[in-house]
Amino acid sequence: MYWCKIAQTNEEYEAIARLNYETFVEEIPQHEPNTQRLKVDRFHEQNTYIVVYKKTELIGMVAFRDQRPFSIDEKIGKVEQFLPQEVCDKICEIRLLAVKKNYRTGRVLLKLTQALNTFAYEKGYTAAVISGTTREEKLYKQMGFQQFAPAVGVTDAQFLPMVLTRDVFEHDLQRRLAKDNYTFYPGPVKQLETIGYTNLSHRSLSFKAIYERVQQKLLQLANTKHVGIIVGTGTLANEVMLAQLQAQQLGKGLILTNGEFGERLRKQAVRWSLDFDVVEQEWGTLFDCEKIALLLETRAYEWMLVVHGETSTGTYNNLDGLSQLAKCYNVKLCVDSISTFGAMPFSLQDCYLATAVSGKAIGAVSGLAFVFSQYLAQSATTLPAYLDLANYQQGAIPFTLPAVLLGNLDESLQAYPVRYEQLQQRFEALLQLPYMHFQLPTTRYPMLITIQLPKTLSNLHIDLALNGLLVHGDSPYLRQRGFLQFAVIQPDFDDALVRLNEMLHYYEQIIEA
Repeated sequence: MYWCKIAQTNEEYEAIARLNYETFVEEIPQHEPNTQRLKVDRFHEQNTYIVVYKKTELIGMVAFRDQRPFSIDEKIGKVEQFLPQEVCDKICEIRLLAVKKNYRTGRVLLKLTQALNTFAYEKGYTAAVISGTTREEKLYKQMGFQQFAPAVGVTDAQFLPMVLTRDVFEHDLQRRLAKDNYTFYPGPVKQLETIGYTNLSHRSLSFKAIYERVQQKLLQLANTKHVGIIVGTGTLANEVMLAQLQAQQLGKGLILTNGEFGERLRKQAVRWSLDFDVVEQEWGTLFDCEKIALLLETRAYEWMLVVHGETSTGTYNNLDGLSQLAKCYNVKLCVDSISTFGAMPFSLQDCYLATAVSGKAIGAVSGLAFVFSQYLAQSATTLPAYLDLANYQQGAIPFTLPAVLLGNLDESLQAYPVRYEQLQQRFEALLQLPYMHFQLPTTRYPMLITIQLPKTLSNLHIDLALNGLLVHGDSPYLRQRGFLQFAVIQPDFDDALVRLNEMLHYYEQIIEA
């Protein structure tokens, strides 16, 4: 197995110095020999090294740098004098491409090139420059580089100033270098099958049959009386829920927040000018039902709002306990179940309002939002028509509903109830992998694992991406806390798990060596 990572250990830096010596002293006479047989690059402290391994053997590397002056600047002057202005906004330099002689195959070079392009492209560079050896000119051209200035250097070690622009990469190379990516995102869910129903009108009888079947399946899974199916996101579903609270002119409410999406609900409630208090819990910790009971006893709250599965931490809030409190104190419980609906069986029968979406645990295409209720909403003329829940509960489909989305959802719902067991098994298998013991110590639901990594593993997110293993860690609230998340809802999870398991075991050996 070939795989790549960002060099970070002393052992890796020593291996890079040995490979530098073998390549740029012994093979290409660019530097003077020394008895240590090590060559540390003069820009070592500024370099980011992307290295390629065969299992646990470091077999190749390339250096990446964006601080000026570049080494090529010192050879030919500023590169900007040779290049069009539009490609000079954000330039990086790639240097020291080296692979052990026994491993100079197309597979190794492709792996290293893919990793390098993933790393540089994501950072938004407009061009990359290199000093390519004349003996490898054909190789560099295959990588998309073109000469932009005369060759420099001595006869035995001539170098070609070469450039790869973002435009050339996007038009000529991106598709050719594309690799199979495995995603561990908690949504959206990739679709492996062709999506049909593109020619089906939302006013046809065939569409109506699908619509009614989907409605009944959703109501069965949620154990509620009514559901509105809306074109939109989970945020929109929550807007419709909050709009109902505002239109009914209910009294004061209580919002429980212990993560990013509880905070999102609070901000939305402010925009709706709702009157509420907040119970703010530390991220990743559970609510204390006894403390909430004391609040409900001493204050006259009419509604309570909470996120069931707090995706930002993987915390699974106690819906049963909160439902009991709501019934005991005659409070209307409203729940964001966007991340939990479809991940495991539970009932929303004690919830006044609840929200969910198509593109999470259910596994369908993103784009449909659901608002569940135990009552038939009355039309609220004070609300925009699109946010009035009553419009979605009157039988007729009020607005255009793409058959593509509904048909895809209908097919995804056929997997239930078997999918519950499948997700549970995937969750348990994921728990067995290296580093999953860094999981946050909270009650969990079988959709995703949230881990908080030590500083020694700070590059894991990037290293996984270099190998086509995409985990959830780019959101600002995750980056700030060093959280990485692995969800189990993607359709190619089994193949992805094999690949992830193999890489993490090798990774563990390298980091802990």
